[in-house]
Amino acid sequence: MPFMQRQQVCSRGQSSSHLLPLVLALLCLAVLPSRAAIEMPSNYKMPPQITKHPESVTVFSAEDFVMKCEASGIPLPSFSWTKDGKPFDPSDESELNITTESGSYVFFPLSNKMDILKPYQGKYVCYATNELGTAVSTEAILKTDVPPTQQKEKKVTVKSDEGSSIVLKCNPPQSSMEPIIHWMDPKMHHMQLSKRVVIGKDGNLYFAHLTLDDSRDDYTCNIQYKATRTIFAKEPITLKVNPSNSVVRNRRPHMMRPAERESTYNALRGQTVELECIVTGLPTPEITWLKKEGELDESRTLKKMFDRQLHINNVSESDSGEYQCIAKNTQGNAKHTYHLNVEAAPYWTEIPQSLIYAPGDSVRLDCAAEGTPSPTISWTKNGDEISGTDSRHAVIAENASLILNHVNFGDTAVYQCRASNKHGTILINTYVYVLELPPQIITEDRKVYTVTEGQSASLECETFGSPKPEVTWESGTSYLLANPRVNSLNNGGLQIFKVSHDDEGFYTCSVLNANLSITAKLEVFNRTVILTPPKDLKVQSGTTATFTCVGLSDTSLRTPQIQWRMNNQKLMESSSDEKYTFDGADFIITNVGPADEGIYTCEIISSLDQAEASATLTLCDRPDPPGLLQISDPKNREVSLSWTPGDDHKSAVLEYVIEFEDQDSEERGWEELKRVGGNQERAVLSLWPNMSYRFRVIAINEVGKSDPSKPSEIHSQPPEAPDNNPGDVRSESVEPDTLLITWEEMDKRNFNGPDFKYKVQWRRVVGSGPKWHERETTQPPIIVTDVGNFSAFEFKVQAINANGEGPEPDPVIGYSGEDVPLEPPMGVGLEILNSTTIKVKWAAIDRATVRGHLLGYKIQLTRKGSRGHHRGRRSREAETIVREETGPNEEMKVISNLRPYSHYLLSVAVYNKKGDGPLSEPLPFDTEEGVPSPPTSLILDSPSETEMTLQWTPPAHPNGILTGYLLEYQRITESDDSPLQKIEIDDPKVTHFTLKGLDRHSQYRFYLKGLTKAGKGAPSIVTGATTLDGAPPSDISLSAGENLLNISWEIHKRRRNVGFYIHYRRENDGSNWKKSEKVNSSQSFYQLRGLTPGSDYSLHFIYGNASFWETRIKTEGTEMAVVQASIATQGWFIGVVTALVLLLLILLILCFIRRSKGGKYSVKDKEDGPMDSEARPMKEETFGEYSDLEEKRTASQPSLCEENKMCSEDTLNFNGSSALTTELNLDESLASQISRPSEGPEVYHGLPDTSPLNPTTIAPINNGMPNSITNLN
Repeated sequence: MPFMQRQQVCSRGQSSSHLLPLVLALLCLAVLPSRAAIEMPSNYKMPPQITKHPESVTVFSAEDFVMKCEASGIPLPSFSWTKDGKPFDPSDESELNITTESGSYVFFPLSNKMDILKPYQGKYVCYATNELGTAVSTEAILKTDVPPTQQKEKKVTVKSDEGSSIVLKCNPPQSSMEPIIHWMDPKMHHMQLSKRVVIGKDGNLYFAHLTLDDSRDDYTCNIQYKATRTIFAKEPITLKVNPSNSVVRNRRPHMMRPAERESTYNALRGQTVELECIVTGLPTPEITWLKKEGELDESRTLKKMFDRQLHINNVSESDSGEYQCIAKNTQGNAKHTYHLNVEAAPYWTEIPQSLIYAPGDSVRLDCAAEGTPSPTISWTKNGDEISGTDSRHAVIAENASLILNHVNFGDTAVYQCRASNKHGTILINTYVYVLELPPQIITEDRKVYTVTEGQSASLECETFGSPKPEVTWESGTSYLLANPRVNSLNNGGLQIFKVSHDDEGFYTCSVLNANLSITAKLEVFNRTVILTPPKDLKVQSGTTATFTCVGLSDTSLRTPQIQWRMNNQKLMESSSDEKYTFDGADFIITNVGPADEGIYTCEIISSLDQAEASATLTLCDRPDPPGLLQISDPKNREVSLSWTPGDDHKSAVLEYVIEFEDQDSEERGWEELKRVGGNQERAVLSLWPNMSYRFRVIAINEVGKSDPSKPSEIHSQPPEAPDNNPGDVRSESVEPDTLLITWEEMDKRNFNGPDFKYKVQWRRVVGSGPKWHERETTQPPIIVTDVGNFSAFEFKVQAINANGEGPEPDPVIGYSGEDVPLEPPMGVGLEILNSTTIKVKWAAIDRATVRGHLLGYKIQLTRKGSRGHHRGRRSREAETIVREETGPNEEMKVISNLRPYSHYLLSVAVYNKKGDGPLSEPLPFDTEEGVPSPPTSLILDSPSETEMTLQWTPPAHPNGILTGYLLEYQRITESDDSPLQKIEIDDPKVTHFTLKGLDRHSQYRFYLKGLTKAGKGAPSIVTGATTLDGAPPSDISLSAGENLLNISWEIHKRRRNVGFYIHYRRENDGSNWKKSEKVNSSQSFYQLRGLTPGSDYSLHFIYGNASFWETRIKTEGTEMAVVQASIATQGWFIGVVTALVLLLLILLILCFIRRSKGGKYSVKDKEDGPMDSEARPMKEETFGEYSDLEEKRTASQPSLCEENKMCSEDTLNFNGSSALTTELNLDESLASQISRPSEGPEVYHGLPDTSPLNPTTIAPINNGMPNSITNLN
């Protein structure tokens, strides 16, 4: 506690009404001769203070006993003790060990034997003394006790009947400690508790009523004593439940504990009261707690053990009164009344302050306490009673205040105020320090205070001196105390409430009658606010909950921190299980469980203030199923169904769904019958006759549906006559001379009784009079024959059963079966509107010949062929048939999309549901000439940089006599296309055309249209550009291996292919330059092989007679060293080689002699002689049976290309007898427009073989090998 000094204060003077910056004068109160408080500097002497009082303790082991007292003061105090009111010096006790450190005194036993502690039982008080006084501790009581022990027990077996109540007793060992009771099985699994099975405060296990499932032999009571850290497991109890021979009868509630109707409960203020109410009954009763003449304080009350216990925390005298426990079930209720009496041990309502005074001051120490009964107050000085002979000391009896008049230095002491009643004694130390010092300002000068709007600002001006210095505050020229938001503090400070930006500025604190002052600066920032507070959430277990909190703070301050709390406990982000995640303004809780329920608070914390908002997370779940279904009030087709709601798991039931099961049709399963609101527990159900029902109820809340309740008992409804007749009665007659009557079958539940049938009646609409024909059947349809085609009948269907007939049905008109129409329509004619459209007309059909419902007319158009073909060609052209349908009342139809310039036949027929009638006599007609379709296969070829050749095939559908073509083209620009250039080609047999003088840098769009007398047809459109002259490649890249070099380059678009060579030479060995085969620029890749590993090479790329790129490169690997001493120089090796050469020569001579004797002429001469080409065919891939140098070179060419992947121009003769196709590279703008023609190579007359716009064309084969293959770029 800080040392304080009292000073006189007088009342405030009047001030002006203007709330401008004010001048604060610290005025004096003259009520009593007291002084304001100040803080004592640390280097001054200080009276003693008890900082840790010794504590009362009951010990069960000697090692648990420690008596400790701590105190502060300058100089450090010394310690002394009393035991049971007599002086006690622990250092004189041989059985005790003592430790003394700075400001503390501790003693404890030397031995662990409990016997040595018995003499030390009693009441201890600690005294701390220095030269300024003595402080006294509160009383500490030492008690000893023996740890509880477990006695041997016999195994107990309890028997009882099903439905009865029972108590299994625990009987914990006697001890001063409060035991904690758990009922478990031998595997340490907790027994399943419920409203029916609970544990009482006495530790016993109570059953409201028994079920057969309660039979088991392992009910074990486990007793835990925390102080001694021991757990006792009692002998398991066997419970045997005898089954009842009849239905278990329900019983009204009855109190098991407490058994009386009323009881009294005494408690002390601040304690937790535990009221208990354990009841029996069947069904299990529900418990309600009430406070008579008041309501339960939800913030301090808690219901536990399934509402069987009521805990009231921190009780006070106002909690005294009557509390009722009401147990209720369907059979009645029971009640118990608790009379709660709350008294109070003494507690302080006012405590005296430790203060510093100047000599001659009068001191008043106010000390007040309350309790029940009212406590008595007494004073001591340094632990000794105050002598009544001292006239300067007086005690005011009314409030027990102590007054010291005209204090001097001898009055410096520690005074004790005690309050006592029958429930205990409390004590408080306070000191009076008489001192005289000059004034000082301790607070630093030019201190800056920062606050936010709406906060309170406390400007410090701490002074020291005795008597206490008086200070004044100034800010501007106005009187500060006139502002109700400004207040002076006893410690010299200035407090401003609800600060605004107008309060910013400088404030000066001055000491009266002394040249002492300091200045303080006040800065005001915008307050922190929460814009979007978190919202209350209801979530299901195992799901994810997300709270969102968005705040705003002053931008001049550092970024605020967002802190989340659960039930006022800080939450940190989870790294291991990712339980909590903080994502900006979102706080995410995954896998929500019961432990996550509570109040979540979002705190936006800036450096100056904070704002907070809270929301509740509630764990909800599907409701439990309703129970106790009962059927009552049976009436005509109605019953009432009631039920008892199950637990809604914190999410209110929204509605109940009543389902039923037909006992005669169990295969249909459960079906929904009715829905009612969630606040209802009863429903009136409408039922069908002649059915046996079972009902069940499902509860629905926001989370989902409950499990279905147990089914009700069976309820049966008596049979009745049908209520209605089948619907959708109609004729579905299909066959001629037949009437088929059908209807929609009725649901079996609408039969209303046994022996259900349909009674069908019918008669003709005309001619048969009122007589009805009748037939009964159990299902539709019925068929009546010999009734004529398409005759009108009226008929009706009535439901009947063994109990009677349904209501009289209304008749329905229908027709017997139809037959196909007899005749075609007459007067068929047509009018040609244009080359693709005609108008067809006919006369209405006689309805009598339709023999059914007239659905309409069908027009058939048969295209026989084109008008331009002769009869033989037309017969080879496939016929096409077009059919159009009309409505029954139409006599004209316009038909479009016919083929122009064609021969057609027109016929019309009538149709009904049965089918089509005969076609009318075919009416021939020809369509007029039309415009042609677009030309096909339009491709481009560029002979030079300024020329473009267009090649096409005629239109697939000329639609008339083709007279020529219209060619249009234009240059494509970025802004807009240039004007169209037009060329008309009069000869329809022309299939190509060359344009000259084009811009080689531009792209063009070409339009080609066919022409007939009817006009221009739709165009074929293609876009392209001319092909530029070839050039050697650029951007060449090299990649070296051990014995090869990979060379790649970028292909030039729109460029013709050119050939180049690669000259290479190995450096530093004097070798000659080598030349590669010819490489095509369109390949984009070439591999130079046969190089030496680890060697440097010079490369020259040659086009024409000039080098266009030179470089050097080194191959990978290690260069082979030259062998100095070769094995070839050894004498023995030379001899062996010579012998082998001679032997080989002899063998060759022998072979030559034998070959010369085998024939009369050489193979070469034989094959050079004349021979028919059909006598010795040769395929492309076939090799001859002989070879000389030239022929071997030609025949082996394909495999050479396959091996090297590329073929140089040296090995490709474009005008000779062998060539190979290289890579095809097309201009991107033209590639999509080019297609291979369907005709032979004559189509490409006039296109050069090297054109990049034509596909590969293979000339006629000569001797099995191609004459030439065009190389495409």
